[in-house]
Amino acid sequence: MEKRGSLLVISGFSGVGKGTVAKKLVEKYGYSLSISATTRQPREGEVDGREYFFKTVDDFKNLIDYNGFIEYARYVDNYYGTPRKFVEDELAAGHNVILEIEVQGAFNIKKQYEDALLIFITAPSAAAIKERLVGRGTESEEVINKRLNRAKEESEDMDKYDYIVINDQVEDCAAFFTIWHNNLQMAFTISIIKIFPIWVRE
Repeated sequence: MEKRGSLLVISGFSGVGKGTVAKKLVEKYGYSLSISATTRQPREGEVDGREYFFKTVDDFKNLIDYNGFIEYARYVDNYYGTPRKFVEDELAAGHNVILEIEVQGAFNIKKQYEDALLIFITAPSAAAIKERLVGRGTESEEVINKRLNRAKEESEDMDKYDYIVINDQVEDCAAFFTIWHNNLQMAFTISIIKIFPIWVRE
């Protein structure tokens, strides 16, 4: 019987580079990246079925009714969900799967897949998060403020993750995942990696 794949869940505040890190793992190690469904509007350059499956609210709720999601949540006025079939098929085929989802969804995943590894990515400071969100130039000030307020809420649960990784430089952050993936002996312990960012509550 073929070995079942592993599940890696990546969460983090808006604008910290979760998607960039996930893509590096896909490119370098062949992870399967689960594409989430969402009811938010596409940003410039995004393609349906590549970054997200873009759904109407009615279509999204219909999938909920038919148990089409492993998890789903409402985040900053929009729904996000992880399609069930893709994840189950990939794991059964022995492929490692990355889920890039928010905190509430991550904990729902952990209840269903106890061996899933939860990793939280953060920026080095609250100011850096705001700078990155503003720098994207894709959202209004109102939405940015909602995302920053949500970050304060999410920080309450960061210490429940297996690892917290500060993404100051993308390459350095990716290097951590390289070490983790190769199961090498790290020069620091998990307690040192798990840095609790008090700044986000200020």
